[in-house]
Amino acid sequence: MKKYCLAVDLVDDPEMIAEYEAYHKQVRPEIGKSITDAGIIQMEIYRLGDRLFMIMETEDDFSFDEKAKMDAANPKVQEWEQLMWKYQKALPSAKPGEKWVLMNKIFALVE
Repeated sequence: MKKYCLAVDLVDDPEMIAEYEAYHKQVRPEIGKSITDAGIIQMEIYRLGDRLFMIMETEDDFSFDEKAKMDAANPKVQEWEQLMWKYQKALPSAKPGEKWVLMNKIFALVE
């Protein structure tokens, strides 16, 4: 199993943040299926202010490139991503068009 951590920001508006959280209280079943079909075993999202932090545990053969191809071919995922982008904003260090940015692990108490 592998673990990845990613970050993205939200539009700094309390009403929009509340809407974003409401969508994540009951994620659409087809979105959950697309996540598990890609080899993601567990996913959690945490928020502090307008910063989101995602932890993903994946199968050993998980690939971000393969997940992106699967997402591009899935109209329901594309619809979800468009909707979520209304609430999200790129990190200052993100590349053009990049949403969630992979974080570098700098410490582990136990490996």
